[in-house]
Amino acid sequence: MFGVLLVNLGTPDAPDAPSVRRFLKQFLSDPRVVDLSPWIWKPILNGIILNTRPAKVAKLYQSIWWDEGSPLMVISQRQREKLAIELSSLYGHEVPVELGMSYGSPSLSQGLERLKAQGIDRVVVLPLYPQYSCSTVASVFDGVAGVLKSWRRLPDWRMVREYYRHPLYIRALADSVRRLWDADGKAELLLMSFHGVPLRYITEGDPYQAQCQETARLVAKDLGLGNDEWQVCFQSRFGKEEWLTPYTDELLESLPGKGVKKVDIMCPAFSADCLETLEEIAEGGKESFIHAGGEQYRVIPCLNDDDGHIRLLAELVREQSLGWQVG
Repeated sequence: MFGVLLVNLGTPDAPDAPSVRRFLKQFLSDPRVVDLSPWIWKPILNGIILNTRPAKVAKLYQSIWWDEGSPLMVISQRQREKLAIELSSLYGHEVPVELGMSYGSPSLSQGLERLKAQGIDRVVVLPLYPQYSCSTVASVFDGVAGVLKSWRRLPDWRMVREYYRHPLYIRALADSVRRLWDADGKAELLLMSFHGVPLRYITEGDPYQAQCQETARLVAKDLGLGNDEWQVCFQSRFGKEEWLTPYTDELLESLPGKGVKKVDIMCPAFSADCLETLEEIAEGGKESFIHAGGEQYRVIPCLNDDDGHIRLLAELVREQSLGWQVG
């Protein structure tokens, strides 16, 4: 019997400084996320960052927090429920699906233990990161392996490494753009803003940048866009190290001066709306663009629990479970 562990980054339990501090400590202590020497990084993290950032970040979370809880967690629960229904329809019987977050709760351990309690001996681990990066997908691998090394009996497990060019993923992204354009027309420029990573990661062999570019190219092709009608950019940089460019915030500030007054923006690397899309892009990005002289700024939601997205996730599970007896 097999089940699915649906994985995302995670979220603080509450939009307050203590919760954010706990979350940031776990997140920023992961050497896959920050690969500096611990002798250098730990004093900075514990002495400066964890004493200054939690209160500021908590205010940002408060600005986007829903009545039901963290947007990322609420959407992840909806994804889990819909994926379970889709898989049950696909296989003709119940397929357990559990959440496991890389940081925060429910943890990877809790998700795997819940599957184990249901008699699962084969697991498809599905990280909700379309593009591979050592700081995301590899971190999930580390986390799952770290949990399983304490189990007496190991399950057979497979993990989705990437799906940046999967036809159903590209179609779902393009359809999300079409829905906006069919209802309200097309802007002058479509921006595809991906989460950034340090440039050094790319020079050391991480394929993330190339996969982001390929995703964007395929979406633009599906939409029939010319080269001057779309652009890739990168958001959420942290620290003083050079990250992938162009930076989303700087690009938004520059566009009105180049005559681009109307933009639509989407975040293809995010499978669920969260702080980085709802605050950084929807609120901060709009403020930057309009303040610089822009006239129209529209944000296309993440795929979230859209039916096309759920069909994609079910297909990824089906592809990974090929060869298993699934009854």
